Amino acid sequence: MHQRIARIALVVRDYDEAIDFYVNKLDFELLEDTSLSPDKRWVVVSPPGARECSLLLAKAASEAQTKSIGNQTGGRVFLFLFTDDFDRDYEKYRERNIRFIRLPEILEYGKVAVFEDLYGNKWDLIQPDYKET
Repeated sequence: MHQRIARIALVVRDYDEAIDFYVNKLDFELLEDTSLSPDKRWVVVSPPGARECSLLLAKAASEAQTKSIGNQTGGRVFLFLFTDDFDRDYEKYRERNIRFIRLPEILEYGKVAVFEDLYGNKWDLIQPDYKET
């Protein structure tokens, strides 16, 4: 048996502002943007080189969904972005005014910092098994 998580739905306020953030600030790739109805689109983005999992940007369609924008996990880190070059991405994101709420630190599993996306969802930026040179 083989299973995998292919998509994670991320509730957003607006498709275009979310695409702009993920593509232009985080350098994600826009994999698909298909209109399903006048109010609904199938929008998929992923980090460059990602093979297993991508984000489905899902526009909030109810009051309950709108209330969850930016807080889908009750304030915990929601998503984990692995990188092959922490320092490169950390500096690039800072230059693009990405808000880091926990400064970089080296832990037993790698180098990590926590940032927020445009809605306030918390992300770990991680270079696994980081070794200082």
